[in-house]
Amino acid sequence: MQAAQTNDSAGLCPPVSGEPLIDVQDLVCVIDQRPVLDGISFSLGQREIFGVMGLSGAGKSTLLRCIMGLIRPQSGYILVNGQDVTKLNEEDLNAVRLRMGMSFQYSALFDSLSVYENVAFGLRRRHASEDVIREKVAHYLEVVGMSGSDHLMPAELSGGMRKRVSIARALSTDPEVVLYDEPTSGLDPVLAATIDSLIVKLRDAFGVSSIVVTHDVEHLFMYADRVMMLYQGKAVQCDTPQKLQASPHPVVKQFITGSVEGPIVV
Repeated sequence: MQAAQTNDSAGLCPPVSGEPLIDVQDLVCVIDQRPVLDGISFSLGQREIFGVMGLSGAGKSTLLRCIMGLIRPQSGYILVNGQDVTKLNEEDLNAVRLRMGMSFQYSALFDSLSVYENVAFGLRRRHASEDVIREKVAHYLEVVGMSGSDHLMPAELSGGMRKRVSIARALSTDPEVVLYDEPTSGLDPVLAATIDSLIVKLRDAFGVSSIVVTHDVEHLFMYADRVMMLYQGKAVQCDTPQKLQASPHPVVKQFITGSVEGPIVV
């Protein structure tokens, strides 16, 4: 099968092999008269972990919300399994969302619901039977290492536990793609490594593709297949972690090394 023909960020992103699960082209999103995303293009392949890194305010979280159809961009398109989510009505958009799950930056668990009911939430909205709900909740809590926590409330969970429950909820509908917004933020190195391992496990064991937005470059480079860096709403480079680490681009070099000297303006 030939590589998908795309114009990834003016040729920045290497094309994927075969038909992409998600294809973003020339995406422009303006919020409060400020271009948060300015001509972003990339594609996500089968069983791929695609990383997005950059400073706060670079547009990373906005990109995920555009893909989920939570924000409508001004121009460009986002194909999810061939359907342009920027043009769909809410009913059709919900059908496409069945193929995707999202783990939010601060977990976004419902404080009034137990762990069980949080993970079951998406399944109930899809009118799954109670037998199916019990089976899937138990299965995905086991996958994320949270078996036996069904009865707990979010307030009783640590930050790492909340993250894992959020991921179990994102997985409960058996999505092809999971979007992660800062999955390791606020976690200690051991818990962060646990989340990293889980993202890789989901790809290797279940074939789940992922888009991971994160500041944690060191961890991201350990498992991502390709990484795109956003800076002031634009993609400045997109390639394998190895090539990014050797990049001569001053913004990429400064962000990776954490140097206080250079072109980045905070």
